[in-house]
Amino acid sequence: MIEFTNETLANGVGVIRPVGRLNMVSAPHLGANIDALISDGTVRLVVDLAGTDFIDSSGLGALITGLKKTRQAGGDLRLANPTAQITAVLEMTNLNKVLQPVASVDGAY
Repeated sequence: MIEFTNETLANGVGVIRPVGRLNMVSAPHLGANIDALISDGTVRLVVDLAGTDFIDSSGLGALITGLKKTRQAGGDLRLANPTAQITAVLEMTNLNKVLQPVASVDGAY
């Protein structure tokens, strides 16, 4: 089971915090959270992965789709606080070059 919390910072950056496993069951929920923020006009997003202990190809797909949607809306999607497992997956797939994770939400923009 995964839980999501969303927050909009004072600088207008939307932060999504998935807590749990980001897999084929939960990936659509991440997409829905991204879509909701974009619909509300928040197009600069950070996915804070500090509480995400696992990611699979479905989770990666949701992040790439979110990146595409935010860029089409004139914004961007960035990753913060990836765990060791997520960092390894991003590096193995070379998606770390596209998503470019940073150490903290504050450093994302």
